[in-house]
Amino acid sequence: MKIALRLALLSALTFSAPLLAQTFVYVSEASDGNIARYSLNEKTGALTLLGQTSAGGKVMPMALSADHHRLYAAIRSQPLRLMSWTIDAQTGDLLQASETPAAASYPYISTDSQGRFLLGSSYDGDVVHVYRLAGDGKVIAPPVAAYKTGHAAHSVISDATGRSVYVGNLGTDRVLQLNLTQDGSLTPIGEGYVETEANNGARHSVMSPDNRYLYNIGEMGGIITQFQRQPNGALKKIAEWPNAVATQYHLQQGRERLADYNDPTPRIWSADIRITPNGRFLYVTERTTSTVSGYRINKEDGKLTLIGSWPVEKQPRGIAISPDGRWLIASGEKSNVTGSYAINRRSGVLKHVGSAPAGGDANWVTVVSY
Repeated sequence: MKIALRLALLSALTFSAPLLAQTFVYVSEASDGNIARYSLNEKTGALTLLGQTSAGGKVMPMALSADHHRLYAAIRSQPLRLMSWTIDAQTGDLLQASETPAAASYPYISTDSQGRFLLGSSYDGDVVHVYRLAGDGKVIAPPVAAYKTGHAAHSVISDATGRSVYVGNLGTDRVLQLNLTQDGSLTPIGEGYVETEANNGARHSVMSPDNRYLYNIGEMGGIITQFQRQPNGALKKIAEWPNAVATQYHLQQGRERLADYNDPTPRIWSADIRITPNGRFLYVTERTTSTVSGYRINKEDGKLTLIGSWPVEKQPRGIAISPDGRWLIASGEKSNVTGSYAINRRSGVLKHVGSAPAGGDANWVTVVSY
């Protein structure tokens, strides 16, 4: 009787208690040529450094495969390459490395929702490339398509359908809007672009989880631009929000930062933009002030309301949000730690909850849960 009771109790605990996900964080460390691997405690938000995986060069942007079982990274030093690893879902280790020659240097890579293609935007080459992915997820070279952009293509993402692609074209203050066909070709939707504010420097973009809106952050103006996605993938500009910290920190209008940039004037220098999986909150980084600003998203029309701004790691180039929407992870190009921040589920306010060691020039952040 006692044994039966114990078994019943154990069974009840097993099936009623929520199972914690295994969550891993990856941060590319450009100057060290490594990808740092962390575990993220789902209860506390604490980060634990598990180790580093050598990427063999200046590793920067990263992307997950559609099934989240493979990690991709672009090497921006010679020889230019696209690296990929399988992710051990139990340990977070990066295994079975493979590499493919890259046709350009990419500051941003992404994959489509159907797992068919890897896309890369080239700031130096003014081009977007499309690579086909093999059945095992490896990148196949050469690219199957190339689309010439204006000056300084800084990001490339696809929407939830996998049929529309959007490119942040920093040098032209435009977001390009393109069709992605079954064979990987890119063709313009309508005129092929929508415009942001002049000298804003359209940089990174993010789609709302319901696929209705695209938000773009300008590097030099720090303006967030909201676009409504039409059924054919075309974008319609509907609202803008100014940089949240420029007035407080007396920042001047930003400038494009080429290799010989040497201006001590404090200027707007925005970088990344992310949205929580439930679509309630949006966050952007500003590198001159080392801050992250948060916004509440109206569920009816997608409009933004500023929540606040918080100091984070020095010169935050990249942020990512955990799949459960509870934690924001920030890297700093001039910080020796990676930071973890709790996202208040009601207010969206950030609270620093932990740090873990980081290598040199930490930039891109990717989070995955199993």
